[in-house]
Amino acid sequence: MSYDNGEALGDLSTNIEEPIDFIRFALNEHVMVKMRTDRHLTGILQSFDQHLNMVLSDVVETITTTETDPDSTEEIVKTTTREIPLLFIRGDSVVLVSTPNRNPN
Repeated sequence: MSYDNGEALGDLSTNIEEPIDFIRFALNEHVMVKMRTDRHLTGILQSFDQHLNMVLSDVVETITTTETDPDSTEEIVKTTTREIPLLFIRGDSVVLVSTPNRNPN
């Protein structure tokens, strides 16, 4: 199922009737998707369906892991990033979808 992105993101407050409308307005726009396993994805939303399965292009994946140093018991936070040209995301692993902040002009 695809949706037409005929409205500007600035007009969201008056046009959203259902939560999925927010995603519809983000088609062909940059989005940030937070996943269950401490993964964040940013990319351009190409498509989605009612289950929140999504296809993103030009994706940057950021994985954050926390390990404990056995010698000092200090927590070590590691961040790994990689670029993915096209990615299918299964909707049941999505926690949050956000669009970038825009300056009102």
